Amino acid sequence: MNALLDLDQLRTFIAIAETGSFTKAAEQVNKTQSAVSMQMRRLEERIGQTIFVRDGRQSRVTDAGVRLLDYARRMLSLNAETVAAFSADAMSGTVRLGLPDDYAPRLLPTVLASFATTHPNIEIEVVCEQSSCIHRRIQDSRLDLGIVTHGDRTREKHGRIIRSEPLLWVSSAHHSVHCQSTIPLALGTKTCSWRACATTALAKAGKKYRIAYVSSSAAAHTGAVMAGLAISVLPESALTSDMRVLGPREGFPELPHCDIAMLRSENSQERIHNALAAHIVNALDNVSCNSKVAAE
Repeated sequence: MNALLDLDQLRTFIAIAETGSFTKAAEQVNKTQSAVSMQMRRLEERIGQTIFVRDGRQSRVTDAGVRLLDYARRMLSLNAETVAAFSADAMSGTVRLGLPDDYAPRLLPTVLASFATTHPNIEIEVVCEQSSCIHRRIQDSRLDLGIVTHGDRTREKHGRIIRSEPLLWVSSAHHSVHCQSTIPLALGTKTCSWRACATTALAKAGKKYRIAYVSSSAAAHTGAVMAGLAISVLPESALTSDMRVLGPREGFPELPHCDIAMLRSENSQERIHNALAAHIVNALDNVSCNSKVAAE
């Protein structure tokens, strides 16, 4: 294969692979569906392999397409990094970002990695603490941006809701701790809004419970859940395939939605702050929920 690969074709290819649809990809890359189809035919000719097969109304990536997908993402990432590195208008500096570890596993690997690719000269200092602590740091201008669970303390000019998703009861898919007469819970400290939602809902439903594990760390809650020692509450996008969602069928009342808010200190009005804030908002819009959750 002597022909050079076209980055625009690779960008379209990634869009199709991620959406599973030529139509949706065409909207995403601002092209007509016929133009997208033509690009993929030319890309297949360039690499000499079939990269898509039809699976009903969806388009499934072939084994060759899966291999190409990894190269395509790396090529586009390197291209963006190169352009940013040599841009005369490249931004530089440090942004201090705070968020609870409930959100860190979902945001840090993907959101910050992609931001670093397009803004290689911006350093991000990350602090993981409870939402209430993040809020105080924002007020004191010890942080520039904060991602927190929306609550009474964030209902002010500093807060902006950027995502909303269901809050769910979760248990291990391999244990039946939820069948106990008194439910053991793994929850946050008394200032945690999710803890208040959980205990209030159980009390109204007349369901007996006890607080078995208390921690400000989401990792600690998840560990207790996966060990079959307790149940907890998590937002929908944090679910994994080893978790079981509990609902009315198991005697657990519905919980309210979890609103995620962005906080900004009064001093975080520079271009680098705007760039990271906009990137996070856009990335959260594209966060997909895990559909492979075990059901009883």
